[in-house]
Amino acid sequence: MSASRPKPPIPYRMRDVVLPGDAACPGCPIPMAWKVLSAVFGDKMILVIPACCSSVVVGTYPFHSLKTSIVHVPFASAAAVASGVAEALERRGIRDVQVIAWAGDGGTADIGMASLSGAAERNNNIIYIMYDNEAYMNTGIQRSSSTPLGAWTTTTPIKGKTEAKKDVAKIMIAHGVPYVATASVAYPHDFYNKLQKARGIKGFRFIHLHAPCPIGWRFDPKYTVRIARLAVETGLWILYEYHDGKLTLSSPSRAYIDPGKRKPVEEYLKLQGRFKNISREQVEEILRHVEMNWEWVKRHM
Repeated sequence: MSASRPKPPIPYRMRDVVLPGDAACPGCPIPMAWKVLSAVFGDKMILVIPACCSSVVVGTYPFHSLKTSIVHVPFASAAAVASGVAEALERRGIRDVQVIAWAGDGGTADIGMASLSGAAERNNNIIYIMYDNEAYMNTGIQRSSSTPLGAWTTTTPIKGKTEAKKDVAKIMIAHGVPYVATASVAYPHDFYNKLQKARGIKGFRFIHLHAPCPIGWRFDPKYTVRIARLAVETGLWILYEYHDGKLTLSSPSRAYIDPGKRKPVEEYLKLQGRFKNISREQVEEILRHVEMNWEWVKRHM
């Protein structure tokens, strides 16, 4: 009787990493994004998570809702700690584990900006993902520099935020890092492809992920993906990649390079209670920034 052939290895499935049950709010985009993340890396990743919604969503050890290694760190230090972990793995000769800093806009655009800039300048071998829900959601919906113009928060309750949204992806491009991309939870295949591309590049890689928050943005939880998609369809959120000095418009956004093909920005704004009191002047200013961003993309393509 001939010896039986060895069975091929079973591919790591995303449900083996993202476990059922977590502390996320209904409609939260974080578990959606984690499923895409785990589809690319399986359990061969170490997540470095600063103070943010994700550090609560993932649950309390030993009952984490992610079956992978997680390092919880103070607000400002995600990029620095991730850089140190990556250096330690390299010195130990471990090459098949990806270190990923996973942080919100508060821990990236504001409190974590210094350590983020330092890691980018040093070109540390990490992937940094900023999931952008456009406010400090975990501590009470306070305004961040990533909050868009006119949006209500608990610290901008009357006129909404009076400044424009900070564009962190452009700041990272200015650092001259190997790879920068924008992504959206409404386009998981695009996000997946960008993670796969980032996986094959050495050095500092940054992905800016648009992640609508039902609680902070004041919309029905069933509309998370719809609102994220509208951000792209109105031209407010442009999906692109920057790799080795070249900028490429991503497939979902190519249809909207022509302003005539875009949906009215009001369709996006009216579904969100945070824009309930936005003025016409603020809407016009948002439209002006949309055109400025598209002109920047066209100029660098």
